[in-house]
Amino acid sequence: MTTPPPAPPPPSGLATLLRGRGAKRPPKVVASALYDIPGPRARARHLLYGLLTSLALAALLAWICWLLLDTGQFAHVKWRPFAYEGVQEMLLGGLGNTLKAFAMAAVLALALGAVLAAGRLSDHRPLRWVSTVLVEFFRAMPVLVMIFFVFVALQVQALPALVTGLTLYNGSVLAEVFRSGVQSVDRGQREAAYALGLRKTQVMVHVLVPQAVRAMLPTIISQLVVALKDTSLGYLITYEEFLHAGRLIAINMDYTMPFIPVVIVISAIYIGLCMLLSWFANWVARRERRNVKNEAVPVAPAEAGSTMPGARP
Repeated sequence: MTTPPPAPPPPSGLATLLRGRGAKRPPKVVASALYDIPGPRARARHLLYGLLTSLALAALLAWICWLLLDTGQFAHVKWRPFAYEGVQEMLLGGLGNTLKAFAMAAVLALALGAVLAAGRLSDHRPLRWVSTVLVEFFRAMPVLVMIFFVFVALQVQALPALVTGLTLYNGSVLAEVFRSGVQSVDRGQREAAYALGLRKTQVMVHVLVPQAVRAMLPTIISQLVVALKDTSLGYLITYEEFLHAGRLIAINMDYTMPFIPVVIVISAIYIGLCMLLSWFANWVARRERRNVKNEAVPVAPAEAGSTMPGARP
C-alpha cells in the first residue's frame, strides 16, 4: 500500500482572518526576460509621456481644424453639393465600383498567393524555382506600372487592368505570408503527422495550414487593406471608382472648388471600410478560437493508485 500524501498545514491566524474578511491577495508580478518590470517612478514617467503625447496630438488636430476654419473649408457653400441627388448617386456608384474591384482582387490575390506559396514549398526543384522567380518579380514591380502595362500594352479594359495589377502584386506578397506562416509551425507537428502515415498534402491541409492561419490572419488583413486603398489608382486609367467620382465633383462645381470637403468625405469612408475589415478579421479570429475542434480536451486529474496488482487503492 502506498503512503497517502501528508495533509497541508493549517492556515495561520492572520491568513484565516484575512480570508474571512474577504481580502484579496495582491497581484503577482511576473518577471520578463525581455525587459525589467517598471517601478513606481517609471510608471509615473510613462503616464506623463502619454499625457504629453495626447496633448500634442490634440493641439495638432486643433491647429488643423483652425486652418480649415480660417480658409473657409467648412462654409455651407462648399458642403452644399453633397445634398444634390446626382452627387450622391455618383459617389455611391464610385463606391460600388471600388468595392467590386477590391472583392475581385482580394479573391484572386488569395488564390494566387496560395498557389505560389504551394509552389515555393514544393519538393520539386523546377516548380520551386519558377514560383520563386514569379514571387520576386511581381513583388518588386510597382503596382501602377503593372496596371498601366496591362491597360496600354495589352489593350484591356480599365476594370480588368486594375484587378490584374492588384492581383499580381498582392498575390505575390501573400505568397510570402503563407509560406512564412506554414514554416512558423513547430517542426514537431509535421514530424508527428508524418509518423502517423499522412501524406504531404494531408499534413499541409489538416495539420499545418489550420495552425498557420491564426498567425497569418493579421498580416493577411493588413495586406487586404493595402489592396483596398490601392484601388484608388484606378482613376489614372479612367476607371470610375470612388476617388475618380470625388475628383469629378471637386472640379465641376462652379468656382467653389469643394476639394477639401470631398477629401474629408472620401477619407472618412475609406477609414470606415478599413476599420470594418479589421473588425471582421477580429470576429473571425474569435470565432476560430471558440471552435470546438480547437478547444483543449479536458484531462482527468491524477489520482493515487496501488503499486501491487489486485490491491485496493
